[in-house]
Amino acid sequence: MSEFIDAALSFEFMQNALLAGLLAALACGVIGTYVVVKKIGYITGGIAHSVLGGMGIAYFLNYSPLHGAVVAALVAAVIIGLVSLKAKQHEDTIIGALWATGMAIGIIFISRSPGYNVDLMSYLFGNILMVSKSDLLIIALLDVTIIVLVVLLYKRFLAVCFDEEHASLKGLHVGALYILLLCLIALTVVILIQVVGLILVIALITLPASIAGHYTNSLKGMMGAAVVIGFIITIGGLAVSYQPDLPAGATIVLLAGLLYLLSIITKKLLSFLRKTH
Repeated sequence: MSEFIDAALSFEFMQNALLAGLLAALACGVIGTYVVVKKIGYITGGIAHSVLGGMGIAYFLNYSPLHGAVVAALVAAVIIGLVSLKAKQHEDTIIGALWATGMAIGIIFISRSPGYNVDLMSYLFGNILMVSKSDLLIIALLDVTIIVLVVLLYKRFLAVCFDEEHASLKGLHVGALYILLLCLIALTVVILIQVVGLILVIALITLPASIAGHYTNSLKGMMGAAVVIGFIITIGGLAVSYQPDLPAGATIVLLAGLLYLLSIITKKLLSFLRKTH
């Protein structure tokens, strides 16, 4: 632990990683709460894995993969949102097709680019220790966009998540709000690619919010707790992985999974104790 603290105080790459972890926790805590409450983890997975296509094309054309990720994530969110609203009977099939096609396109384009092996692994599994200042700027801008829109549209998103029919009767544009929410999820996915990669992104979006949901019934409280839990998980994963040189992204998600399991056990134990008294 002391070596990790020394590195955090001394090295810019570690300071960038800690800041990326904080920004990621903020996004995944807020947006992950909506994903958990609305139970759309599978849609989030479809968006996440479609992103690799945009990253691969951008990398092949010598642009920043992060820029390609933003475009691909937003396009996938809109397509999946429209399919979800208009063709529910084919929803799973189309999401699966986008999932597979996006990854296939990404792998093909990245394979045609020099040095693709290392880059492909970092996209799939994340490399928070390689986050640059320019990456941090993009992540920060995405964070600001997400937070501003959630603050402005909080009550509308609340209505869409808990009672779409009532929201529609009140004159809210439920379809547009739903697609916008999916676009915010897409931006969160792009942020988390830098931290844990595409393969593990769903875990970091859903687990902190799921843990928070065990201890609060308030949506705002759940968001706040999920942000704190996400930051603890991210920093804890970095600290645990640093000395033995373990993959940081995988360690972060493993820690999240263990905390989720511990939370379930604690909740059941507390429930049992209350019933026995």
